[in-house]
Formats: sequence, C-alpha cells, structure tokens
Amino acid sequence: MKTLDISIIRSKFPQLDRQIYGRQLVYLDNAATTQSPLCVTDEIIRMEHEERANVHRGVHTMSQNATASVERTRESVTKFINAASSQEVIFTSGTTDAINLVASSLTETFENGDEIILSAAEHHSNIVPWQLAGRYRRLRIKVIPLLPDGSLDLDAYRNLFTDHTRFVAVAHASNVLGSINPVKEIVAEAHRWGVPVLIDGAQAVGHTAVDVQDMDADFYAFSAHKMYGPTGVGVLYGKHSWLRRMSPYRGGGAMIDHVTFDKTTFADLPYKFEAGTPNFVGIAAFAKAIDFLREVGIERIAEHERELLKLATDGVAQIEGSTIYGTAPQKSAVLSFNLSGGSSFDVGTLLDKLGIEVRTGHHCAQPLMERLGITGTVRASFAIYNTAEEIDTFLAALARVAAMLR
Repeated sequence: MKTLDISIIRSKFPQLDRQIYGRQLVYLDNAATTQSPLCVTDEIIRMEHEERANVHRGVHTMSQNATASVERTRESVTKFINAASSQEVIFTSGTTDAINLVASSLTETFENGDEIILSAAEHHSNIVPWQLAGRYRRLRIKVIPLLPDGSLDLDAYRNLFTDHTRFVAVAHASNVLGSINPVKEIVAEAHRWGVPVLIDGAQAVGHTAVDVQDMDADFYAFSAHKMYGPTGVGVLYGKHSWLRRMSPYRGGGAMIDHVTFDKTTFADLPYKFEAGTPNFVGIAAFAKAIDFLREVGIERIAEHERELLKLATDGVAQIEGSTIYGTAPQKSAVLSFNLSGGSSFDVGTLLDKLGIEVRTGHHCAQPLMERLGITGTVRASFAIYNTAEEIDTFLAALARVAAMLR
C-alpha cells in the first residue's frame, strides 16, 4: 500500500490552516462534521454560478445540466455502497431525515404490541423517530445491552426476538464509544426471523468500506457532511422490494405521477420519496467528496485513522485521572473520555483556548450516558487530514488541562 502524504491531503483543506486564540487549529470533531476539501467547495461555487436551476422539471439547458449533476451523484453513491440499482438510493437532508422516513412510512402497517429492537448505544436520531412512530400504535422498544468494553451483547440480542418483533435498527458504529458493530451478523439473525434491518451508517461510511449487498441490510442511512461533503445532504439506501411497498414520507412536487383532488398516484423509485426541490447544489458537490474518498482510498483512510486512534488512546490512558469509555477491539476513529476534577464542558472549553477543537456533552446519546453513569464525555475524533503531530499537541494540551483541574 502506497504511503500517504498527509501534507498533500491537508493542502486540499485550507480551513485547517487557521488559528484559534492565536494557536494553530487542531480539529478533532470529525465525528460531528468533517471539513470539506476544495474540490467540494469549488463544486458548490460552480453549481451556484453555472447550474442554479430547479431539477427534474425544466426543459431548458440549465435545468437539464443540474438534473444531470444530481443523477451523476446518485450513480456515484450507488457504486460507492454497491447498491443493486440507483433506484435504491434516495436523497434526504441527512441521516436523521432518512431514519425518520423509514420510521414514518414502514410502521404504517405495524400493530399495537409490535416490537422494535434498538441498541443501548444509539444516537437520538435512531431512538426518537421510533418513539414518535409508536405514539399511535403502542409499539414496544427493546434494547440490546452492552458488554463492558462497549460492544453489543449478541447473545442478549438473539434472545430479544419474539413473534411480535417487526424491525431492528442499529448503528454501524457508535458515535460515542466508537464500537464497530458486527452488522452482517446482526442482519443475518434478524432475517432468520423474517425481520428487516436499518443500519445507521453515519459514523462508518466515510471510514470503512460499505457493501450493502454483502451486508444484506434492508436500509442503510448516512450523511454527506460526515464524509467530507456538504451539509444538508444525506442518503437512504433501501432494498427495492421494501421501498416499492412503502408509502411516501412527504407529499409535494416531483414525487407524483398524477394528481387530482380525489386521488394522487406517485412517481417511480427513487423519486416518490424526494418531494420538493432537493438540495441540488449540495448533492452535486457530494459526488466530489466521494471522488476524494475514492482517490485517497477507504482502506488507507481506515489504516491511518487506526494509527491515530492508538496514539491518542495510549496517550490519554497515561494521563492521571483519565477514564476512557469504549474499549472494544474493533473501533472507529472515536475516543471518548473524562478527566477527574472537571466536567467534559470544562475540559472542552480549556482545550479550545489551546486551539484544540473537540466535542463535549452527551453527544445526542443520553440513554447511553445514563447506562455509563455519567452526564457526558469529551470526544476526540479523527479524519484523514489529522496527523501524529496533532495528536502530540492534543495530548500535551490535555496533560496541561488535567494538571489545572487537579
């Protein structure tokens, strides 16, 4: 495998050269949002200047060009996740929107007492939509517990299934613990019961190779802004057989076949789930982010991030008063921890003054925090443009903060 030249990669991200409080920026909040390379921001500008016209409606040149840009991105996503057809790729505003789409549409046929299996480490975006869907049907949520290292208890998972189980929704990787879940095994067990599965891939798809056909997931959701792309763009992959039988999530323009005041028929896939004017500028730019990921190589990204994670984990573990959360053998590039003597907010605020940007708080995973017996963590998360030198800077700053809190 060719050695990565991170300096060349970093040159594509001019925002990394800025200073925070007079110190060189060290951006370690990538699990929330990655930075975008110039190829993405340049495409946004190009679209705004040359192809700002509504898609899928106009016969004029600008509209046709914008439509072509959107559909090229759909084909790019299809290949990137190895979907069987571009009809299985629905553009949404993000992972949250994608999960809400499934929760709203699919549960229309559920009955009182039906069960949905989630895990104890889910983001609120994969908890609240199911609760909302269950308000009128009294659906029951069952929770896969965690093992001490933060991985899922698969024996307990298998025992959760009953004749009333209708759906499983779990994260590919935890946004707090970093644990990478064995999604193929999770899907296979659910399918033995005839139960469909949604995988929340927000924390995985930009860090590891995703093959939805090999995984056999029925649905897979993710966001562009966590994989070097623009905000406001996401994807719901769904097997054609499921999408075909589901009702539209929203009504409006573009998703119809024929409308009268008595009845509406809907467009073919994927358009019946894409009501209204899409974020066509962002969608077009998303293709450039995928090109960037392909150019660098997902395997090389994963290897680089593993090295950074090990450096950071070993360093944090040596700091007096530190507690690390999530020690599963298979982890994404996420490190959550706390320091004694101060809250995660305190630590994050002090690190910010030293130019280190991390995430603090409950990370939209309050049920997980309750199970861990804490209110929040400090989370450092890594991307391809981060360096070993930045990890050293982060650890030195953290040691200084720890001494201040003692």
